[in-house]
Amino acid sequence: MQPLSGLLVLDFTTLLPGPLAALMLAEAGAEVIKIERPGGEDMRRFPPVVDGESAVFAMLNRGKQVLTLDLRSAAGREKLIPLIERADILIEQFRPGVMARLGLGYDAARALNTRLIYCSISGYGQSGPRVEEAGHDLNYIGNTGLLDLQPGPLATPVVPPMLVADIAGGSFPAVINILLALRSRDQSGEGCHIDIAMTDAMFTFAWYAIAVGTATGRFPAPGEMMLVGSSPRYRLYPANDRKIVACGAIEQKFWLAFCKAIGLAEEFISDFRAPAATCEAVAKLIAARTSEEWRLIFAAADCCATIVVPLEQAMRDPHFVQRGLFDYKVENSSGKTMAALPLPISPRFREKPGTKKAPPLR
Repeated sequence: MQPLSGLLVLDFTTLLPGPLAALMLAEAGAEVIKIERPGGEDMRRFPPVVDGESAVFAMLNRGKQVLTLDLRSAAGREKLIPLIERADILIEQFRPGVMARLGLGYDAARALNTRLIYCSISGYGQSGPRVEEAGHDLNYIGNTGLLDLQPGPLATPVVPPMLVADIAGGSFPAVINILLALRSRDQSGEGCHIDIAMTDAMFTFAWYAIAVGTATGRFPAPGEMMLVGSSPRYRLYPANDRKIVACGAIEQKFWLAFCKAIGLAEEFISDFRAPAATCEAVAKLIAARTSEEWRLIFAAADCCATIVVPLEQAMRDPHFVQRGLFDYKVENSSGKTMAALPLPISPRFREKPGTKKAPPLR
């Protein structure tokens, strides 16, 4: 039996943060019923569409059930009452106040079920001056100072490739706190309301800059910290075939091994004296060879330097294949399969690898 077997989750969420949180609960054994409006949520129409079904929607909603309801109608809300009465967890991702206006807020749900764990995910939380403010991931990391730590060159600022606020600020904290709430319910018999603000956890990611700023009174300027590229030890260097070397040689033993591997002149090894000069010297050496040459050299040196690879290549890496990250499958209504989304859940808590599950049809 899986650890969350027997638990019922009502998933009122759309797009990414809430659906991913509910997916993780489903993968650990919970029964998840996704509540969708007539016509289905917007993610059902996100490309790529295969055989009339969105691959993105399928990946985020694998193994869930669906119930289509018009929450603005009394009849639709009435159908939810028996589900709320027996549910263990409810996850919603509307703007603060919307569920209450629909008659489905925490107070109304608790009146039906005192054991219910009610999780609200929003950009800025359920209280505070920003509660009504619209936003997406880029706004959340921008408003918390995280993006300012390394926005890239001013002329061509870089949009980060990961949705850190959605996943690490929304999905993951939701699951963590839901599991804590289940443990608390075991002790007290009572459910609770969990307020997840995606912006809150962004300050956690700024841990080093916060330590520096609060301890010294001077917060780091953009690009100034070691871990955002100011140090030659933690930096990206282009090789001569347009591929990139990722150097993470922070510790002295790795730095010395890296310097030896690339043949860095002695005058640049003490990088704290003139880091910009060392960066320039390292960059010239890396640019003189191909990424494949450097891959072999770094593998032998064991110096925390690797070659940045495309996602498609990474998914074929024997290490990740052997770890079983892509053993789980999503199957659409026509029988076609694709890899399910890898999740940070131990295989011991999931069904056997190779299990095929479908997303819910409307």
